[in-house]
Amino acid sequence: MTDRYAVLGNPVAHSKSPAIHAAFAAQTGQKLRYERIEAPLAGFIETVADFFAMGGAGCNVTVPFKEEAFRFANLLTERAEQAGAVNTLWLDDEGVTGDNTDGVGLVRDLRRHLALAGRRVLLLGAGGAARGAIGALLAERPAALVVANRSADKAALLAERFAALGPIRGCGYEDLAGEPFDLVVNATSASLAGAALPLPASLWRPETVAYDMMYGRGLTPFLEQARAGGAGPLLDGLGMLVEQAAEAFFLWRGARPDTAPVLADLRAGL
Repeated sequence: MTDRYAVLGNPVAHSKSPAIHAAFAAQTGQKLRYERIEAPLAGFIETVADFFAMGGAGCNVTVPFKEEAFRFANLLTERAEQAGAVNTLWLDDEGVTGDNTDGVGLVRDLRRHLALAGRRVLLLGAGGAARGAIGALLAERPAALVVANRSADKAALLAERFAALGPIRGCGYEDLAGEPFDLVVNATSASLAGAALPLPASLWRPETVAYDMMYGRGLTPFLEQARAGGAGPLLDGLGMLVEQAAEAFFLWRGARPDTAPVLADLRAGL
């Protein structure tokens, strides 16, 4: 019997996860079936429970259900506990385990472009995407990690939550003027809405790497801001998508795929 996997979200029709996991399976000689499942906005728990009851082996979870997936899991990894959100679930004899592979996916993609140790990193946003990234970013030992958000209080609370892991502080966007950063990561949903963030023009420098977790939308408003400010490499989140999927695939199947050719094929298709 072929093991069944899926991605659950709403909307989910645009998801590239089936193509990514099909490529991983072909590359590693694994037999599996991977599909998209659109869960009703008020019906994620019922949908994911039915998926596992009907023989599902594991699933990825995308917006807006990552916090519900956190509550659904019987067991949580340390990464999931840190993030307070889950994007990967699997079933075994102990029940359903939840993990968060977003942070490791982000960091593995970033390593293609710069070493994070000793760098000054700015993370924009204080929601689930930011929470999923902070632990992995701090594990790379940056000189500083600043979390900035429209609500400075929310950013400060998030920084306090992760303070034991490394040098981190929270602030509002208005507090960023004049601060130098080697890397700026947009973890907000602004690009999804086509909106720009209220960032000071002085934020950008020629050596600054700008990274938007959003992908497939060309130059997002965030990346346009970075380009207008003279920032260096402008990167989207397609590599993060592939790398977090590879980590999930490894958790499910015990095989680690080569992500480079899969990413190249996806990039060529955009």
